[in-house]
Amino acid sequence: MSRPERRLNLLTGDWVLVSPQRVSRPWQGAASQAAPGGRLTHDPACYLCAGVMRAGGVRNPDYEGVYVFDNDYPALLPGLTEGGGDDPLLVREPEAGLCRVICYGPDHSLTMAGMTPRDIEEVVEVWTAQFTELAARPDIGAVTIFENRGEMMGASNPHPHGQVWAQQHLPNEQAREGDRQREWFEARGETLLAAYLARELDADERIICANEAFVALVPFWAAWPFEALVLPRRSVSGLDELTAAERAGLADILSRLTKAYDRLFEVSFPYTMGFHQRPTDGADHRHVTLHAHFYPPLLRSASVRKFMVGYEMLAMPQRDLTPEEAAARLRDLT
Repeated sequence: MSRPERRLNLLTGDWVLVSPQRVSRPWQGAASQAAPGGRLTHDPACYLCAGVMRAGGVRNPDYEGVYVFDNDYPALLPGLTEGGGDDPLLVREPEAGLCRVICYGPDHSLTMAGMTPRDIEEVVEVWTAQFTELAARPDIGAVTIFENRGEMMGASNPHPHGQVWAQQHLPNEQAREGDRQREWFEARGETLLAAYLARELDADERIICANEAFVALVPFWAAWPFEALVLPRRSVSGLDELTAAERAGLADILSRLTKAYDRLFEVSFPYTMGFHQRPTDGADHRHVTLHAHFYPPLLRSASVRKFMVGYEMLAMPQRDLTPEEAAARLRDLT
C-alpha cells in the first residue's frame, strides 16, 4: 500500500484515513518527557498503596492481592432517578451509577507488563466477579471496565490500577458498537466479531499474538498507531461466560501484549484499555461479542505521541503508519 485510502470501522461505522506516504515526514512538534522508571514498591504518599490513608479519609488495608474499593471521588452516584427537563434544545436526564477502583496488587511499580500471567489471571477473576455482581443489579444497565495507564493518558495515580464504572444507561461507544453488531447478526446470522476474527486469522497480516482462547491484533481500521483489539476465539458476550481456561488465556494474551508494548520503545507504555461487553438490562444480546480495546498514544518514540487534532477532530481519524506495519513491529516483540 503506497497511496491514501479510507477504511471502515465495522464496530462504529466511522471511516479512518490511512496515508502511508506521510510516515517518513520530519517531526518538529511536541515531544513529551517519558515517565521515569524505577522500582519503588511502596510509596507512603500514594493513595492506592497498602496501609496508606486515601485522600477521602479512608485507610487502605494491608492488602496482598487485588484490592477493590468504591471510588472516593466518583463520576456517578447511586439513587438519582428524578430530574431532567422537557426543553428539546437543552436535553438532560439523571444518570445513576457507581464507580470502583481495582488495585492490581500492592507493588507500586508492578504494571501489567511486569506481572506474571497468573497474577493477571487474578485481576481477570476480579473483573469477572465485579461484572457478575453489578450486572445482576436492576438499577445497572451497563458495566465498563477500563484502565488508564501512564501520565500521558491522564492517569491520576501511577499505582497499577483500573476502574469499573456501572451506570443506568448504555454509554455512547457501547451503544454504537451494539447497533452495528446487531445489524450484522440479524442480516447474516453470525456475530460480527467472530466473522471478522476468522478473516483476520486467515489473512494473518495484523495478528500480534494468539493462544487457544484469545487473539490480539491491530484492527484493519485502527486509528491510533499501535491500537490493538483483543478477541475471544469463542464468541461470548461477557467475562462471566468465559471458562477458567479461557480466563487464563485472556491473562496470557494481556501479559504478552503489554510486554510487547513496553519493548517497543523501551518504556512503560501508556495506554487506555477497556472491555466492551453486553448491556446488563436482561435483554437478548447474543449479537454482542466480548472484546478489549487498547488505545496507546505513542507514535515514533517514548516521547512523541499521536495527537487527534485538526483534521481528526473536524473531519475523520487519520494515520500514517499502516495497521499492517504496526502489527508486524509488535508481533516481532512478543
